[in-house]
Amino acid sequence: MNKLNFETDLREQLESLNKEKQPDRDLWAGIEIALTNEDAPNDMAHEVAANNRPRIYAVAASILLVGVLSWNALKPVSQNFNGTELIAALSSQHQQQKNALLVKFQDQPALTQNWESQLGELDEAAIAIKAALKQDPNNVALLKMLQSVHQQQIDLIERVHAPKWRQL
Repeated sequence: MNKLNFETDLREQLESLNKEKQPDRDLWAGIEIALTNEDAPNDMAHEVAANNRPRIYAVAASILLVGVLSWNALKPVSQNFNGTELIAALSSQHQQQKNALLVKFQDQPALTQNWESQLGELDEAAIAIKAALKQDPNNVALLKMLQSVHQQQIDLIERVHAPKWRQL
């Protein structure tokens, strides 16, 4: 069916409808009650609003909770260390890690005999870098050097006691 036929058929059906359609019952009684008792719809609206109040509060609380959690999750967690605190934290963490490795490998024989002297040389390098950092605690290059020396000590302990070729 094309558009022209559809519109023509629709127009014919609309024209054939009874224009004097009467309601099945008398509507004036309901209209009269509604006009004389105007407070009834307001009471009904208040009752509906009172029934929905707990739901509205629950939805508002849920939205607030999601907002607070999102805000806290998006805030950057920052510990503002100054240079000396950062050096102390790095040194403490490294010492704990180094001690844990030495305890772990204390029963295993070392592959070389001079590894402890190499570890001592790296300790001296770390002490020299820390001395330089006391003069300039925010020097990023010195902090990276200290971190590198610490990592070299950890790698030395692991290589001497558990080389990769033994792990196969």
